[in-house]
Amino acid sequence: MKHSPLFALLLSACCCFAQHPPSPEEFLGYPLGAHFTPHYKIVGYFEAVAKAVPATIKLEQYGLTYEGRPLMLAYVASPENLRRLEEIRVNNLRLAGELHDKAADEHAPVIVWLSYNVHGNEPSSSEAAMKMLYELADPGSSRAAEWLKNTVVIIDPCINPDGRDRYVHWYNDVVGAQPNPDPQSREHQEPWPRGRTNHYNFDLNRDWAWQTQVETQQRLKKYNMWLPQVHVDYHEQGYNNPYYFAPAAEPYHDVITPWQREFQVRIGKNNARYFDHNGWLYFTKEEFDLFYPSYGDTYPIYNGAIGMTFEQGGIGAGLAVQTTDGDTLTLAQRLEHHFTTGISTVEMASSNADRLIKEFHAYFLDAVQHPGGEFKGYYLRNDSFGDRLERLKAFLDRNDIHYLPVARGVMMTGIDYEIGRPANFRTAAGDIIVEAGQPKSNLVRVLFERRSHISDSITYDITAWSVPFVYGVQAYGLKDLAGGAWTARISVDSSGAKAVQGPEPNDTTYAYAIRWTGMGSVRFLTRMLRQGIRVRYSERPFESGGISFDKGTLIVTSTGNRSVGNRLWPMLKEAARQAGVHPAPIATGFVDKGADFGSGLVHLIHRPRVALMTGEEVSSLNAGEVWHLFEQEIGYPITLVNSESAARIAWKNFDVVILPNGNYQALNEKNSADPLKNWVREGGRLIVMQNAVQQLARMDWGIRLKGEAGDKKDDGKDKKADDDMVIHRYGDRQREEAAGSVPGSIYRVELDSTHPLAFGYPDHYYTLKEDDKVYELLKDGGWNVGIVRKDGYVSGFTGVRAKEKIRDGLVFGVQEMGRGAVVYMADDPLFRSFWENGKLLFCNAVFLVR
Repeated sequence: MKHSPLFALLLSACCCFAQHPPSPEEFLGYPLGAHFTPHYKIVGYFEAVAKAVPATIKLEQYGLTYEGRPLMLAYVASPENLRRLEEIRVNNLRLAGELHDKAADEHAPVIVWLSYNVHGNEPSSSEAAMKMLYELADPGSSRAAEWLKNTVVIIDPCINPDGRDRYVHWYNDVVGAQPNPDPQSREHQEPWPRGRTNHYNFDLNRDWAWQTQVETQQRLKKYNMWLPQVHVDYHEQGYNNPYYFAPAAEPYHDVITPWQREFQVRIGKNNARYFDHNGWLYFTKEEFDLFYPSYGDTYPIYNGAIGMTFEQGGIGAGLAVQTTDGDTLTLAQRLEHHFTTGISTVEMASSNADRLIKEFHAYFLDAVQHPGGEFKGYYLRNDSFGDRLERLKAFLDRNDIHYLPVARGVMMTGIDYEIGRPANFRTAAGDIIVEAGQPKSNLVRVLFERRSHISDSITYDITAWSVPFVYGVQAYGLKDLAGGAWTARISVDSSGAKAVQGPEPNDTTYAYAIRWTGMGSVRFLTRMLRQGIRVRYSERPFESGGISFDKGTLIVTSTGNRSVGNRLWPMLKEAARQAGVHPAPIATGFVDKGADFGSGLVHLIHRPRVALMTGEEVSSLNAGEVWHLFEQEIGYPITLVNSESAARIAWKNFDVVILPNGNYQALNEKNSADPLKNWVREGGRLIVMQNAVQQLARMDWGIRLKGEAGDKKDDGKDKKADDDMVIHRYGDRQREEAAGSVPGSIYRVELDSTHPLAFGYPDHYYTLKEDDKVYELLKDGGWNVGIVRKDGYVSGFTGVRAKEKIRDGLVFGVQEMGRGAVVYMADDPLFRSFWENGKLLFCNAVFLVR
């Protein structure tokens, strides 16, 4: 059957039309900027475009959020490059030194990765992502077709879908028929916990390196499979601010290469060209620095990319808001600005593709062959019965950082991280070495440096994060790898990683002992408590059957758990397997040394009913750390209560109450503070953190902030009187403020390791201080468990005035009050959930302190 030429023409036209992607307005039913788009519609739009132009776009779901929303990437490339997308990815890993199957090809497309909406209530960027996708996919866009000849663009349209939908659903609920630009309108007053964070109130933009959250873990797995040459992280800032783009502010970490600095300037100038043409305001080189390693700009930079943050004014703006200069800022304007910098970035990457690829390849060759920094390697001690090194190794694995086992018995010399001086040591089985000469060399150097080298004291975030201190692992910096004589390839010995655990259980087993040495011990305990198993702990070290056990060791007796009969061992064995701990069977309660199991020094752990204060008076970030710890790390139930309802809470229903960082009205009001204090006296345990400690210090709770009563010099003069004589210069105000600031520094804390709050630790702990607050030593029933001495400073920027204050003061303590206790935590042991060595300290407060 023959068709007429007209029929053939119509068929061809239909096929061409079918290949044209829908615009955002066609798909959504409204122009971009008219409404906030729920996440499911953003996903739907990306799916529709990918279906329309499958030769140009490939979608991949790389995971799910905590609330079950899909996480998605769109790969946009020319048809030729999309067909060989996997080949391009594999070649890029060769360029990065991660694959050695054959030589890398430098004549390859440049890879640009655009990340949108990491903070949920900074929502304009996901709207811009839809416009960006359409521009790149539109067959009618000649400029996009030209760029895609040598560029692969990867778009993550929404890093934080849970936070975005929290904001969008709230806003769509409260906005009227028309948006109200008055900043006083309720649509500009977002309620707690706000949409910035993910389900557990975590700031995902601080989680790139640490990967504590499921969204980050899944995304970084993909990111490290690609390692793009250019990465942009899209944000919003206060709505009165103009647009910010690179180049960034000082301080820059000194591992950042001249090329990485130069290309930031190039992209900044191209952005400026577009913004100048449109008459849009912007700023560069201010506020947003490149130092802290876990941002969406620094982490890519430390992995060889040109990493950048772009910030549009807009937090709290809704669909429209009147700014302080009298203009009305709209969502349509905000997304257009983000779209423009995206186009500018792809344009610059494409026009500089050859140079970007060559510099990227050279970056990783240099990392392997000429690693910078003080050390050639980092020696990390195994902690015998504990899990600290295992957790650190998991962190290294997540970041594709390579490490090697060591042969035992080799004498080595290195800089002891704890004392900062050379020390001789002998290698032991289970220890590892992280060599500096590897593809991730610069990331290793940044994460492991004992002292941060900071070029400017005015920074955007914390200034110290040395991984050995974060994990509580003994470390040595190696200036020489001694020809590799330490490698386990010479003398492999993995049998000594864990000490002897004792004989197998039998029908006459009296009890089981589980050492209290890490988070595995905590997970074992919580599982046992949830299953109704009675667990005790020993207040003192003891020895049984020739095996030594330290204080804090958990004891599960057979006679104390008769209700489960012969199921005890199978239940205990399975809990131990899941927790990664090793129960030791004990034949008798009559120990060789220490207190027998019936002694008053062996305490029953009652299953605590735990409440966590949340709400407008509480830092959502700090409350989220606790919530995440309980639900995702130790698997133990916790009740979240609103601080605004404190006067109506039946405290008797709880055994432990946690007050995270906050400012509690309930502590100021007698009708709510007195019942809480009475609950403590009757046996409750109150865990108070950070600013909440300072709040109690102003009241009659038994703790005082150090230095408040009288601040005298040695000659007795009042310091303030001298300060009043100083003439302050307006231009120096930021520097003067920095002199009293502590933007995250590491301090050594002297521990009373005989107290249950410090069980599982040596006689010291490394804390991250975020302020200059320390407290007077407790008296009258108080236990000073953690004290910062005058020589406690280790790393990070601390202003000169602040450093004078942080000395000989309390940071962790326990105040006995009637039959209960108040646990004071002036510093946050759960900081961003990555301060791994503090987690056991916090769990001690929940389960062991009496």
